[in-house]
Formats: sequence, C-alpha cells, structure tokens
Amino acid sequence: MQSPRLPLPTTAPKDTEWRLPRHARSVGRARALFREQAASWELPQDVTDTAELLLSELVTNAYRHAKVPAGREIWARCILTEDRLRVMVTDADATLPKPATACPDDESGRGLALVVALADDWGTQGRACGIGKEVWFEVSLVPGISEEASRRVSGGAG
Repeated sequence: MQSPRLPLPTTAPKDTEWRLPRHARSVGRARALFREQAASWELPQDVTDTAELLLSELVTNAYRHAKVPAGREIWARCILTEDRLRVMVTDADATLPKPATACPDDESGRGLALVVALADDWGTQGRACGIGKEVWFEVSLVPGISEEASRRVSGGAG
C-alpha cells in the first residue's frame, strides 16, 4: 500500500542561507544568489536593490577585513517576514565592525556607512558559539515605515 502523498508547498521558503568561500568572487556570487531568491519571493524592486547593495557591502567586509585562518567560510542568511527582510552575514573574526568616516579621496571605507544610511535597522553581535560575529540589517517591505515608526504605529515599546 502506498502512503498518501503530501501536498507540495505552494510558496518559496522564507529563510535561506548560503555558505561562500572567503574569496573576492563570493561577493558577486552572493549578489546573484540574492537576486534569484528575491525574484522567487517577489520582493519589490527597491527592496531588492537596497538589500543587494548592502549584502554586497557586508560580504566584501567579511572577505577583506576578517582576520581568520585559511578555509573559513562566509555565511549569508536571508529571512523574510510579512513586513521586512533581514539579512545576516557571518564570519569567523570576532572583531565587531564600526562605521568609519571615509575621506573624499578614499577608495573604500564606506560600506557600513551605506548600511547605516539605507537600512531600516542594523547591528552586530558575537556568535553564540563564541567563534566570529554576525552583522545584520533589515529593510522594511512597507514603503516609508522605518523600524522606529513601525513600533510607534503598533504601540510597542521596542
């Protein structure tokens, strides 16, 4: 006797993760993977563009600045909720990044400043396992509503 078949899911998963080698090519790969996922989730184009740029900046930082042994990976994870997209990038370096002020002639040093300026919320934290850190940002799917405004509208204290 055959067991009954379960129905196939009709929507894409709302949580995805990629493990990338710590290499310059991983920045472009992360962008391409994100674009594919954003299309399957049917994200608004402005959210996709912003999140792709910020993901690129965080993966670039993990590739360029993390001081880790050879062979360590960069992990990128995206979680979609009803009203926001959260993107996390994890590497094995425990040093938490801070936004820097780049001089006009500097060719780099603006990645976290872009995250601060364009994300609705962002942060850093050490990983629970004690190895490395996670840098994350959130982008609202509701036009014009920031995290702070969302808390005020819903009456939450935050």
